[in-house]
Amino acid sequence: MDSAAPTVGFDLDMTLIDSRPGIKAAYLVLAAETGAPIDTDLVVSRLGPPLEEELANWFPADEVAEVADRYRALYPDTAITPTTALPGAREAVEAVQELGGRALVVTAKYEPNAKLHLAHLGITPDVLIGGLWAEAKAEALLEHGARIYVGDHTGDVRGARAANALSVGVPTGPCDAAELRAAGADVILPDLTEFPAWLRTFAAQRRTGL
Repeated sequence: MDSAAPTVGFDLDMTLIDSRPGIKAAYLVLAAETGAPIDTDLVVSRLGPPLEEELANWFPADEVAEVADRYRALYPDTAITPTTALPGAREAVEAVQELGGRALVVTAKYEPNAKLHLAHLGITPDVLIGGLWAEAKAEALLEHGARIYVGDHTGDVRGARAANALSVGVPTGPCDAAELRAAGADVILPDLTEFPAWLRTFAAQRRTGL
């Protein structure tokens, strides 16, 4: 592997994929089954934290674990097809690989469902790790030697910083550029369409020692 080609981690929801339509569809089915008055538009406006944190807004604490299991079971038939790749997502992952690096996806999402999304959309990272949020993402980033972590949420910035990785923020999710910058993002890109060119420059600078 080219030593100038870094291992790069990516968040999933609202970084690589626009999962809002799929998640909304899953929550609508869950609401119909349970009778819970879930505001699905509010839910999809704040994606990022673990499922259980969101469900705690709509269900008693002693029901959250069971409802989370049901949601995850509903997910494959309701949420995969409506979800789309965000602009530049495939190209961003491929840019890492074309430079000889490894691309990771590190997400809070339940890993089997994250895998379904990636397969459906033809996004092919080298490694997928699910079930990790915020600082806990550092576990996977450190294990795989990731030097960069790309995400849309301040929780992703926190994960990158905990792993001593460069934090690249994209304001394509619930957090705008100012929030990402205030949280400590090292680089802000408008979206992933600009990531390949940025990465090529980053790798070239590493080769020349700049």
